[in-house]
Amino acid sequence: MTVVRTAHERGVTTLTLDSPDTRNALSAVLVGELTDALTRCGKDGDVRAVVLTHTGNTFCAGADLRDPPPPEAFVGLLRKIVELGRPVVARVDGHVRAGGLGLLGACDIAAAGAAASFAFTEVRIGVAPAVISLPLLPRADPRALARYYLTGERFDAAEAVRTGLLTAAGDDVDAVLAPVLDGLRRSAPEALAETKALLTAKVLQTFDRDAADLTALSARLFSSPQAREGMTAFLERRDPAWVV
Repeated sequence: MTVVRTAHERGVTTLTLDSPDTRNALSAVLVGELTDALTRCGKDGDVRAVVLTHTGNTFCAGADLRDPPPPEAFVGLLRKIVELGRPVVARVDGHVRAGGLGLLGACDIAAAGAAASFAFTEVRIGVAPAVISLPLLPRADPRALARYYLTGERFDAAEAVRTGLLTAAGDDVDAVLAPVLDGLRRSAPEALAETKALLTAKVLQTFDRDAADLTALSARLFSSPQAREGMTAFLERRDPAWVV
């Protein structure tokens, strides 16, 4: 059963994360299907732009702790979004945690509705937001990232806009995105691709420079005793041993 659904209307392909039972967690299967779907979009001349959205009340809960993707596969997915020759727009109407924020950071435009909330929860399970920093550090406010990376605090859509994690937010995410999608449909395809390349050049430089090191860091931390305790505590719904 597929966990990424595809629909197309007037030049815009919508990719819907459809694994609500896992809160659209980044499993090996979901990462693989989403990467493949984006690859198909990049080869389809009828695709003017891509919208990435979700079913359920969670856009993405971060890594699937029971079936995590290899770090290299997740890096490949983030890079695919950044370098795709089509604008990728995130449509969020629910919660976003940890690795899900990496998806937002990789997208060119991101909008959220009133139900959205955000948190970098990695430190609370004994790891670090390593791989997702590839698209986020070049784009988001560094002082805000310092606070939310280090504390794991939850914040709302208005704060996400202020910090650069979102482009826009409002009570109705579809109303927020309506002029965006209209603008993309009115834009010339080759011009869109070249303009996106201008905007993502520095982000891709970060991938070229840091991807190997951050992938190794992620793998090391996820295999550490501290991470094992943190993930076990999360699954058992208790505080990890280090909480004071």
